[in-house]
Amino acid sequence: MIQDMSAKGLELIREVAPTAKTIAVLFNPNNPGSLLILEDVRGQAAKLGMTIQPIEFKGSAVLDATLETAAGRDALLVVADSTLLDLRERIAGLALRHRLPTFSSIPEFTDAGALVGYGPSRRDSYRRAATYVKKVLEGAKPADIPVEQPTLIELSINMQTARALDIVIPDALFARAERVIE
Repeated sequence: MIQDMSAKGLELIREVAPTAKTIAVLFNPNNPGSLLILEDVRGQAAKLGMTIQPIEFKGSAVLDATLETAAGRDALLVVADSTLLDLRERIAGLALRHRLPTFSSIPEFTDAGALVGYGPSRRDSYRRAATYVKKVLEGAKPADIPVEQPTLIELSINMQTARALDIVIPDALFARAERVIE
């Protein structure tokens, strides 16, 4: 599911910045899932006529230098990862300093200053996880509980960031947004 959301980020970049060609993709190389997502993003980028510049996260101590390598690109796509989520304020701030419109499959990134977030609501996912825990505590066997996919996919837009980057958000995108941060 998250793989689809990261690739969808490229479509959102195209919608917000139609001339964007070179996209920096920040990912955690220590997360095997991130490598799969990166390949999915590469495939989607090729279909959209975009070029991907993978940027490996090598630790918070070198995050400034890491994001410096993204400067001059048309946008930044952050691949979902708990380590990167914990650094969202710093990542969003650095991206804004480098004038990089930032997109993520973690909607909470927009609260920290990213331009657009599109993905499953973490709050909803935590609530659903609690229902699984409750079922197990009530005696259900984990193997008998069906696996669920997220049902709420949230599109969030940060208008403060849009104004700071002089980006006009298309009306069609506004119409689809669940949250707009003013």
